[in-house]
Amino acid sequence: MPDRAEHVSDATADAVGKLSEALEYVERARGHLYSFHQLIGHADGVLGEAVDALRADGHTELADRLDTELLGRNVLNGRWTFQVVEEFDDTYWTAFRDAEATARDDLMGGVRHLHEARMKERRRTHGHPDHTEEP
Repeated sequence: MPDRAEHVSDATADAVGKLSEALEYVERARGHLYSFHQLIGHADGVLGEAVDALRADGHTELADRLDTELLGRNVLNGRWTFQVVEEFDDTYWTAFRDAEATARDDLMGGVRHLHEARMKERRRTHGHPDHTEEP
């Protein structure tokens, strides 16, 4: 495989690779945050069904308390989960993605996964049909 960024040292490729790996973990955390958002939203919907069922069966005091105290409650001070996701995206995720892209552009000419590409070239068995350099 021709090296896509011959001018980049292995040390720089490794460092930017670590930055990209850190971003991958942030991306995974963001996915978990979306799972949290969807799970809490679903739980609130099921709680609403429970409140309606309790009220319909004559348990109005408990239904009213759950309706007032828990249904639609903020998960954090002043925030529903969609607001948590939006704030995370706006204050952390976007800044992290921008920083990783800038480092990649400035130091590696925009080449992504250079560390992994070099590792693939070192580890592949040349001539083996399952170890081709390109897809």
